[in-house]
Amino acid sequence: MIPLSFAQRSLWLTGQLEGRSATYNIPLALRLTGVLDRAALEAALRDLAERHESLRTVIGRHEGEPCQLVLDADDVGELLTDVTPTAADARGGTAPAVLLGECAAYEFDLTAQAPLRVWLCGTGPDEHLLVLVVHHVAADGWSMGILLRDLGQAYAARRQGRAPEWEALPVQYADYTLWQRELLGDEGDPHSLAARQLAFWRDRLAGLPEEPALPTDLPRPPVASRRGGTVPLELGPELHGRLTGVAHELGASLFMVVRAGLVALLSRLGAGDDITLGTPAAGRTDDALSDLVGCFVNTLVLRADTSGDPTFTDLVERVRDADLAAFAHQDIPFERLVEALNPTRSPSRHPLFQVMLAFHKFTDIVPRLPDLRAELLPLGSPAAHFDLSFDLTERHDADGRAAGITGILCHATDLYTPDTARRIADRLVRLLTAAADDPRRPVTALDILAPAERALLLAEGHGTHGPAARPDTVTGLFAARVAQRPDATALVFGDTELTYRDLDTLSGRLARLLRARGAGPERLVAVAMDRSADLVVTLLAVLRTGAGYVPLAPGTPLARIRLVLDDTRAALLLTDGSAELPPDITVPVLDVTADHDATAHRDERGPHRTPPPAPVHPDSTLYVMYTSGSTGRPKGVVTPHAAVAAFAAHRPWLRDGAPDSVLFHANHAFDASTYEVWATLAHGGRVVIAPPGPLNGAAVAEHIARHGLTRLHATAGLFRVWAEEEPEVFRGLREVTTGGDVVSAAGVRAVLRACPDTVVTAAYGPTETTAFSTLSTFTGDTDRVPNTVPIGRPMDGMRTYVLDHRLALVPPGVVGELYVAGTGLARGYLHRPGPTAELFVADPYASAYGAGGERMYRTGDLARRLPDGQLEFVGRVDDQAKVRGFRVELGEVEAALLGHPDVARTVAAVKEDGSGDKHLIGYVVPERGGRPEPAPDGAPEPVDTEAILRHARTVLPDHAVPSAIVPLRTLPLTANGKLDRAALPHPGPAAAVPGGRAPRSRREHALCALFAEILGLPEVTIDDDFFALGGHSLLATRLVSRARAELGIDLDMADLYAAQTVEALARELPGTGGRPRPPVRAPRHRPDRLPVSFAQQRLWFLGELSGRSATYNIPLTVRLTGAVDVAALAAALRDVVERHESLRTVIGQAGGEPFQRVLDMTEVGEPLTVVESAPQQLPHTAATHEFDLAAEPPLRAWLTATGPGEHLLVLVVHHIAADGWSMGPLARDLGRAYAARCEGRG
Repeated sequence: MIPLSFAQRSLWLTGQLEGRSATYNIPLALRLTGVLDRAALEAALRDLAERHESLRTVIGRHEGEPCQLVLDADDVGELLTDVTPTAADARGGTAPAVLLGECAAYEFDLTAQAPLRVWLCGTGPDEHLLVLVVHHVAADGWSMGILLRDLGQAYAARRQGRAPEWEALPVQYADYTLWQRELLGDEGDPHSLAARQLAFWRDRLAGLPEEPALPTDLPRPPVASRRGGTVPLELGPELHGRLTGVAHELGASLFMVVRAGLVALLSRLGAGDDITLGTPAAGRTDDALSDLVGCFVNTLVLRADTSGDPTFTDLVERVRDADLAAFAHQDIPFERLVEALNPTRSPSRHPLFQVMLAFHKFTDIVPRLPDLRAELLPLGSPAAHFDLSFDLTERHDADGRAAGITGILCHATDLYTPDTARRIADRLVRLLTAAADDPRRPVTALDILAPAERALLLAEGHGTHGPAARPDTVTGLFAARVAQRPDATALVFGDTELTYRDLDTLSGRLARLLRARGAGPERLVAVAMDRSADLVVTLLAVLRTGAGYVPLAPGTPLARIRLVLDDTRAALLLTDGSAELPPDITVPVLDVTADHDATAHRDERGPHRTPPPAPVHPDSTLYVMYTSGSTGRPKGVVTPHAAVAAFAAHRPWLRDGAPDSVLFHANHAFDASTYEVWATLAHGGRVVIAPPGPLNGAAVAEHIARHGLTRLHATAGLFRVWAEEEPEVFRGLREVTTGGDVVSAAGVRAVLRACPDTVVTAAYGPTETTAFSTLSTFTGDTDRVPNTVPIGRPMDGMRTYVLDHRLALVPPGVVGELYVAGTGLARGYLHRPGPTAELFVADPYASAYGAGGERMYRTGDLARRLPDGQLEFVGRVDDQAKVRGFRVELGEVEAALLGHPDVARTVAAVKEDGSGDKHLIGYVVPERGGRPEPAPDGAPEPVDTEAILRHARTVLPDHAVPSAIVPLRTLPLTANGKLDRAALPHPGPAAAVPGGRAPRSRREHALCALFAEILGLPEVTIDDDFFALGGHSLLATRLVSRARAELGIDLDMADLYAAQTVEALARELPGTGGRPRPPVRAPRHRPDRLPVSFAQQRLWFLGELSGRSATYNIPLTVRLTGAVDVAALAAALRDVVERHESLRTVIGQAGGEPFQRVLDMTEVGEPLTVVESAPQQLPHTAATHEFDLAAEPPLRAWLTATGPGEHLLVLVVHHIAADGWSMGPLARDLGRAYAARCEGRG
């Protein structure tokens, strides 16, 4: 029994997994011109198979193991097939390219069929196409030259009527297989070649990245299709010669220089500084193998380090040293290396590396055939075994001079478009050209952008309209609106309405008082007030004194109020009597509502003339808003009038003509209030002020209907809750904007479906650039909403750049740091020249816009520019995070936790729960408190986590207080000693109150169940505090929505904040107020025909109108790792369908009216289909399944194997039976049912 070689075994295993395919075919096509002797060609092919045993070897089995079976030459069968069309043949019109493609796609049966096939097609008088296809199990790229050479010699001999006179081959491929195993030896012997080389590679490849972070046009599919495309790549003779000179100077090969260039390019394109490439090694390490056809090629994994910003010369030297070491250890087969290293396997990518570089010297392999001229033909796109594969050939002229490097870049069409592949190839040429010009330049300074690309990036990086000709002030814009529309409504708060004249009068009167108390130009006035009309009057009055305001949110910790007042050196602190203030402050405090209610005299029309506003310059401070600080000290962002005035002048907001009505519900210490208040008043619109406290969806809908709101802003988290729970609340709005964090694509789609006349705009912008800097707008068509919502394009007057660490523009698609410039820039940080100079830097591109000398702001956000010019947010370069729309510096949180005496070390992190909500978690290593021994069993020291949280609340704003404290014995570290954030554990469920009471009434039962579901807990008692268990404002919003929709309780946010336990809430809500909603309960007797719900009726009507479609499918794809019990899974799915009637309900009709018909389980059929082939297409196929709602249960599931111990499970539910929230209970119940079935029970 002859075993398979390591390479053959790998190919055989792939075939067992995927079935017969053409993926590993090696095709080759020749155009033959002249007189062809067909009999001589047939005989020559048989000679070829007789000479090379590999061409007549099939794969058999011996005692269950695969082995090589060498067929006798007489048993091979016909190798040549003549496909020349006859006059009557329907194939007569088949184009040669089509024929070549069909031949190349031939699928070998490796267990019974010789791995060589040849086709001959006459294409004209004395013209033929000859196509040879060899399976990779029998040959490699080097073998094709040998094969054609021997074919030419055999054909020449057969034309002369004789057999070819070859020198006998010293060995055959089977001999090599046995020799290879003997050479490597026993891996268990530490002195064997295999053991020594494996030790080298284990060390060399330790900690290897699983895949490069290169930008792609398409998301990586769960299973690679291996479809490939090619683009040409060429380095001219002159560049070829200069690169050869660099190689000689550095004692390297040309391959090493080109590899260094490719490594530098990949690093520049976002792959990081640990770059891994594959390269083929011929594997013919013995002279006896040089003339043999067979699969000898081995693949080497070449790793390179680009850290430290090396010069190109330095990088070549690093690559040279690494390559020499790798080639000295090339005997261990790649397949064995993969088995030994055991990287994370995925059917979506090649293991260990995803970019290949093959580099050859040109060899003329065209066979010499008597009376025939042979010409190699290019074939169609090869299979893509890698994401990117560079196949380059070095050429020289007759005198040995450099004649250029030519080749192709093969790209996986799953990931890249031809245009992107072409740009990558062009950038490699451009980078190598720059390196040849000056190899001592840092690789990050080598140019990879074409001039046209650079111009396009700068063009896409600025707003549609430039800045106004002259900077303005907010007070000036407001005065202009007063003059134009004095009797128009400016503010609405409850039953109070103020016109622009009223607002002008009242703010002017208060401004006089404030000036008398010390407010004036370039002074700061702190404002600690609840949201009201008084608040807007007060803010405007401060501005009219020439001062800037410093907003302090309700509930701000006393320590933070004291810090802000000290930092701003505030001239005044204005309140409405509602704020708790530190007892020891020295700043004068004025209650603006005490004896001079700002709205009490709104109708006064006396002869008294309001004094004009104090002179305000566009550069004067409008407000100072405090953001989280990485050192533990918050930073005050100084925003001038000009920035807010320019922000308000964004032309699309003025396009509709009619003044807007905008809801002011943001915290006034949050820069979204700039949009809600100042942009609205600057346009002459109406500010509708929400009452203090958070809003629920019902309140929003009521404001829209009552006040005719046209625009509304919601933080990304709040928008997601409303959009996914009750998207119809936005109905009637012209536009809803959302931002401050990653925007939910599902939420955007839900709002567009529910409110087709509403525009949804995703906004992005740090406080330092005035509220919003970029906008991405969506209307109507939900199919145009990508899965990752972009942050859009710059607003008018703004500029954005995506730059590398040298402040150079990065190519489209490449991740870089986002910088923002333009009219919205803040002045900097109050009294913080260091951070101001660090983050507000000179704009090197300003002169391109005629704005020389301006600054740009370093956001710290990572972004990429998409092909359509929009920006996409990727992440952060530092430890800053967004929690419920608020910017949180994790360093500030950590500093606060360290202030507690029981905390020795700490780290703060943001973790997502199963529903996508973000939670700020504090991890603490407790002080040992003088105890000599650590806690037993590896447990952390005992610590009072509630005491730590209470301390945090005294120094941090609410949004920066961790939702949980997790004690750790030690902080997890990576191999190089850095904090391993990925290893920080998810916090377990918060502990319920010890001895908490069980629910006693139907309402308490319902509320406990709802609390538990929203918080993700197994159960909740009536004494458990919603917020102590991890609840926050977004989860509270979801709770209120669900309570109204499912329990019929007219609950609002104020109720929940006032009564935070089930017991208190049930007591405070004895009824539902007005007409109580009846609770959902099963009726004693159902009608014979169950009516459809309103939502079902709409979906049924749409189906009747447009026919069956997949538009309203809800797909869920799950990758399963480990053994899958298919029978248990099928039974579990039936259990879920039996539990939830909606999953076995079809829609019948009677008299033209739809009704629900719940199927008996005997009518349901099998919901699970096991798919044996084409796993890569399954997610798309499943998602596009078209349900027959009249006859078919609205749930289908598909399961397919994608690899050993790997499966994909795809569930698709029609929206008529489920919604987004339902997918959680469905997945939960399926998991429980599967676990039960695996244990042999129901």
